[in-house]
Amino acid sequence: MAKNLLIVESPAKAKTIEKFLGKEYKVESSYGHIRDLDTKGLGVDVSNNFKPKYIISSDKKEIVNKLKKLAKEAETVWLASDEDREGEAISWHLAETLKLDPLKTNRIVFHEITKSAIENSIKNPRKIDLNLVNAQQARRILDRLVGFEMSPVLWKKIKSGLSAGRVQSVAVRLIVEREREIHQFSSTSYFRVVGVFTSADGKSFKAELNHRFDTESKALEFLNKVSGFAFSVANVEKKSATRSPSPPFTTSTLQQEASRKLGFSVSQTMTLAQKLYEAGHITYMRTDSVNLSEEAIKAIQNQLTSEFGENYSKIRRYTTKSKGAQEAHEAIRPTYIDKKTAGGDAQQKKLYDLIWKRTVASQMADALIDRTIITITTPENQYIFQAKGEVIRFDGFLKLYIEGTDEEDSDEDSSLLPNVKPGDVLKALEIQATQRFSKHPPRYTEASLVKKMEELGIGRPSTYAPTIATIIRRGYVHKPVMEGKPRDYKVITWTDGVIHQKVETEITGAEKNKLFPTDIGILVTDFLVENFNNILDYQFTANVEEQFDDIAGGKKDWVEMIRNFYLHFHPTVEKVIENKEKVKGERELGKDPKTGKVVYAKIGRYGPMIQIGETSDDEKPQFASLLKTQSIETITLEEALKLFELPRTVGEYNGKKIVAAVGRYGPYIRYDSSFISLNPDAGDDPLTISLERSIQLIEEKNKVAENNIIQKFGNSDPEIQILKGRYGPYIRQGKNNYKIPKGVDPERITLDECLHIIESQSNKNK
Repeated sequence: MAKNLLIVESPAKAKTIEKFLGKEYKVESSYGHIRDLDTKGLGVDVSNNFKPKYIISSDKKEIVNKLKKLAKEAETVWLASDEDREGEAISWHLAETLKLDPLKTNRIVFHEITKSAIENSIKNPRKIDLNLVNAQQARRILDRLVGFEMSPVLWKKIKSGLSAGRVQSVAVRLIVEREREIHQFSSTSYFRVVGVFTSADGKSFKAELNHRFDTESKALEFLNKVSGFAFSVANVEKKSATRSPSPPFTTSTLQQEASRKLGFSVSQTMTLAQKLYEAGHITYMRTDSVNLSEEAIKAIQNQLTSEFGENYSKIRRYTTKSKGAQEAHEAIRPTYIDKKTAGGDAQQKKLYDLIWKRTVASQMADALIDRTIITITTPENQYIFQAKGEVIRFDGFLKLYIEGTDEEDSDEDSSLLPNVKPGDVLKALEIQATQRFSKHPPRYTEASLVKKMEELGIGRPSTYAPTIATIIRRGYVHKPVMEGKPRDYKVITWTDGVIHQKVETEITGAEKNKLFPTDIGILVTDFLVENFNNILDYQFTANVEEQFDDIAGGKKDWVEMIRNFYLHFHPTVEKVIENKEKVKGERELGKDPKTGKVVYAKIGRYGPMIQIGETSDDEKPQFASLLKTQSIETITLEEALKLFELPRTVGEYNGKKIVAAVGRYGPYIRYDSSFISLNPDAGDDPLTISLERSIQLIEEKNKVAENNIIQKFGNSDPEIQILKGRYGPYIRQGKNNYKIPKGVDPERITLDECLHIIESQSNKNK
């Protein structure tokens, strides 16, 4: 038996560490937390200093028993969970549950899984840091108190099954408020003027007027003055500038850049980073530090000198500026700088490549840029044309890495300009005024929401991904694909003294991977803001995070912090419950022209819906579900009434009707006895879907079904088929499914054997 038992959270981490340690060490995994607050009831004894009641989850009992046995046999137990608060709490729970002897137990931490880091941590063991444990306990208990007390309020006031969370509800509030900004935004149009000019040596370039006209007539008036005007260069301004690289990645900047450059969701980025860390390829992925170790800086310098030359290298030491930074270790970087590729699959490799380039670029020389601005005279003395150009004199870090941006595509052109001087006459080839429209504030992406949360001090590196995953899972936020609508815009072009006008069309309002609040998300947010405004206050939420930081630093008592919170929070909950009035969450849209009855948009049992008539009427009200792309807040009476045209007969195929409708699980078409879901992301709408598209969907489903058939029994028993399923082959008889026992070949099974299996499983079910 090995003298030393080393416990980590994950099997992948255990496997990597095992490679570095000898036979004297046995490395085992706890598979994350082994115990948590009791789910039967509150799990916190409020009257006894908020004492938590922890239980070992049923799926961890076997692991706990195994670890107990191994711990008894070992001379020393090493607790090697992650080095943040969550990891410290895991070590503490292990020590408590396994009843580890403090004299025989060591806590070790490392922010990279390398041989030297592991060996160094074993040389420098410490005891469990109870301040970090208490900070994690405080967060867990506070979030349980908020969720446990606020969720039943939502069940009583709105509908059952809803839940609230201290950080999650604030994140939803950000999205709801942004959506309202967008709905209140009124777009205005203007005309942007761009000219194409030619210099004496025949080189053409673009320049933009430094004024935007608010009407078509003013733009036209300006273009009419262009004919006969001698354009000339008024000024040439040349400036040298430097551009510096971004610091290495923190958790939030990695999430943002992976979203912009690779299209990864925040959760996906963290899952991939976790795998890279556990395999020993990168340092710990939950950090708000931009610091690099001296060893890493030295390794990067060697890499740069050998690959690009000394002039590309510049030592930089970054310091963390983020408010309440809790992680004292390094930024996210490769563990071995000389390893340019790493990862178990294509996505891991892409993320590793991003981390490698960002890390190495952070230690590279500035880019040297020559910027040129050419100013051109116009018929209107108060306006000028400006051409902006950029020449990279020395690429520096740009040779390796350019940071992404969240900004919308810029209208500005930045290109090489001809060599001209003041007084040079220019020929105008074309001057064009194009109608553009002001844009509403952008909706949040997962990455830009993380950026906003970090700016406000809401959450910490370990909470961003789970927060976003939770609000999407709970149905408070979703990411629909908005197709966009055509919009006309005017283009006025002056060429050689002649003005042409035309109308062109563009698609506007198309959205993908943007966070939209759902109707239930809006309703819950409005209710919580009205009744629990302090809990949903951004400053309050950030202040709570700072108090957790103070607990982690030993500056604040966790029981006192929770008591102060609860003394204000609990009476508010009781006061809200006393008010018997239920939140209707409905909006009156107008009257139905056919019946004269009132039309409402409201939250129903299965989600947002339209209701015609009152429940108190003699005739029962009519109901229709909203489409995914529709909202209670914005739907019009006309759009609502159209929903009552469903179910709609689309046409016939092979003598059978195709009907389009909306059900509990979304829009679909019904054909024969089949129900085929429509794909709103592909533009499928039950109100407008064509017969041609419906037939395409039917044939696609039939093809899939045909490919899934392993065996048919023809006329002997047409009801019985052997099919491929998600979990392996199975028998279908009519609408019932039956498992095929192990060892039975689905391709050779006989009809009699099928009937025997069906009979035996039917009797068992009875």
